[in-house]
Parts: sequence; C-alpha cells; structure tokens
Amino acid sequence: MSVTLADLKVKLFTDGAEKAQIVEMAKQPHIAGFTTNPSLLRKAGVTDYEAYARDLVAAVPDRHISFEVFSDELPEIRAQAAVIATWGAHVHVKLPITNTKGESLLPMVRDLVQDGVKVNLTAVFSERQVEEGVAALAGGAPSIISVFAGRLADLGIDYLPAITKAVALSRATPNVEVIWASTREVWNVIEADRLGVHIITAPADVLKKLPALGSRTADELSLDAVKAFRTDALAAGLTLDVTGRAAAE
Repeated sequence: MSVTLADLKVKLFTDGAEKAQIVEMAKQPHIAGFTTNPSLLRKAGVTDYEAYARDLVAAVPDRHISFEVFSDELPEIRAQAAVIATWGAHVHVKLPITNTKGESLLPMVRDLVQDGVKVNLTAVFSERQVEEGVAALAGGAPSIISVFAGRLADLGIDYLPAITKAVALSRATPNVEVIWASTREVWNVIEADRLGVHIITAPADVLKKLPALGSRTADELSLDAVKAFRTDALAAGLTLDVTGRAAAE
C-alpha cells in the first residue's frame, strides 16, 4: 500500500542553515520546524552566530528551530545554553550528550530542563544513551532526543534498537519527543512514521521529494526507467553493428 504526504503523522523538520532555504521551506505547511548544527553553520558561512540566529527566528517566528552550543568546557556550555534559550519562544538548545572529552552533559541537561530550558539532546546513538537521555529530560520543559539513525546505518549498525527504545520511553514521558536524525533517503521518513517517531529532520532535497509519495506504481516506475534508458541511448548516439551476426549464429 502506497503512502502519500497527507498520510504521514511524523512531523517534518528541515535540517540546514541556509537562511534562504529555510525561508523557502517555511512556506510549505507540512514543514513544522528546522534544525541546525555547527557543521551546517560553517557550510552556510555563518560568523556572527547570535545575529544570524535572531534574524532566522524573526524570519520564521512560528516554527521550532534548534541551535547548538559549541563550547567544550562545561561551565561555558551552560552559559551558551542560557544565551541561546533567549533567542525565541520556539527555540530549542541543542546539547550533545557528551563533550569531546567524553564528559557527560546529562547532569547539566537535567538542570536546564528543570529550569524551563527547552533542550534538543543530540548525538545520541546507543540504547544506553537513549535510556539515560530520556531520564535526564523527563519532567522538565518540552524537549527532544535526537537519535542519529542514518550515521549508524552508514556503518552497518542496526538503528532500530535505539529508535524503538527511544519511542517507547518517550511515549511514557510526556515532555519528551524523538527526532530521527541524519536522514539519508525518503524511505527513512516512511520508516520513522511507521515506528511512531514524533519528528524526522532531513535535508531539504529529501523533503522536497515527499509530495511525490504515492504518485507512481512499481510498474510505472519500471516503464519510466526503460524509457529513460532508451532516451539516453539515443541522445548519446550509441550504435552497435549487429549486421550479419544473427545469421552467423
């Protein structure tokens, strides 16, 4: 049974930091929010973080936007989180589950959500991290745990145990939602929806394919492929001399 965009229950977030792209995607009513990270900010050429972020929030004031801390020192991480939390009512502060030294940020996460800071707990990969992360977020401000399913899949690691545990725990924790992160393909959106994930964040080029869901059957796609091969063969001017070979064989 084919799925259409209208059938999806999972909320759709765009993962990216280019302002023009975010504004464009915000015009689509099915896009519920946006996620950024330092790697995407670098790619977008952002240098003045706060000015960029406040400008972005003003451009899409009615949508979720996640902005990440970038310090590696615990006291400064807490200070950055406090600043980011002031940027808008729909802003979530992205905090990785550890710093680069492997020091847990979960005690800080627990304090922040209890103080009313909306947190997007990111860089979550394992079932243990899911369990500890949801426990740290529980009972505080509305928050999110982001499970990096795509990066697990890239290394041949089954992401279903972490995703399914996150969904089960968050469904029993009213203030916590799950993001399926590091999306690689449209099929991930269908998977996330079927598994009961609250949100999936994906690059714009993936999300732009979703309106086509359910528009073609497998047989139609087969014929489309054959026609494309024929068109390209003619356009390339391919030739193959088969004169006399059939008779010889």
